Amino acid sequence: MKRSLFTLMAALLLIVAAAGCGGTSSGGSKDSANGSDAEAAAADTSGIKILVTNDDGYDAEGIDALVEGLRGLEGVKVTVVAPATNQSGKGSAVTEGALKASDVKTKSGYRAKAVEGTPADTIVWAIDQKGIAFTPDLVISGINAGANMGPAIDLSGTVGAARAAVQRGIPALAASQGPLVAPFDFPAGVTQVLTWFESNRAAIEAGTLQHLTVSNLNIPSCPTGSVRGLRLVVPALDADGYDLAPNCESTEMDPGSDIAAQAFGFANLSQVPARPAA
Repeated sequence: MKRSLFTLMAALLLIVAAAGCGGTSSGGSKDSANGSDAEAAAADTSGIKILVTNDDGYDAEGIDALVEGLRGLEGVKVTVVAPATNQSGKGSAVTEGALKASDVKTKSGYRAKAVEGTPADTIVWAIDQKGIAFTPDLVISGINAGANMGPAIDLSGTVGAARAAVQRGIPALAASQGPLVAPFDFPAGVTQVLTWFESNRAAIEAGTLQHLTVSNLNIPSCPTGSVRGLRLVVPALDADGYDLAPNCESTEMDPGSDIAAQAFGFANLSQVPARPAA
């Protein structure tokens, strides 16, 4: 069934509206960097420093699952700087002037910074405005609640934050869980992110992982079966099939695009330019 880009954008806006109510800062937060995990990471120069952000807000389930998964890796230091509220669909937008950030915690209680701004603003605050006292070895944005593929890539705040990182010479992975609506199998998404990380660990440690483009990873939530593996693909040129439930029992082997790969039950990885199309 053909789906227009208008339909896709409408679906994304519905996700934003549904999620926006839950992305508020904790009442006990404060505008202070004292005692945050950012300072702890800066003080300890060992290991790989990963800055985690997203566009769903610091208290979203996807970023919580990702952070807890990364924390289980040996030799990794995790710092969380994410939007204070849901910022889905903001693309690469940034806010003029000084940004404010508050001390908050993820759903599992890991200390984080909540930036009052867009996903890309979290990188501006962390790097340009020296919100953290170190340069991360890697930025991971996600795991987003909803796929970011094809024509939706430039609309994605998840990708927008990753783009802000690579524009500053920092390798970045954007990770999203499809299709467009819940339920989302975030554990499957975490597995794919950790697999990607381990495959690239040596390059990250050596400082040689490419930072000219964003690595855009999308993982299906399988109604039946399980993720069929990873395919390296190109972004689809149209939105046809974007809203289809993944068929993780498909026998198709050559999807060709990110949207097709997800429809056939594959996690898919594409390379996205550092800046959106003009």
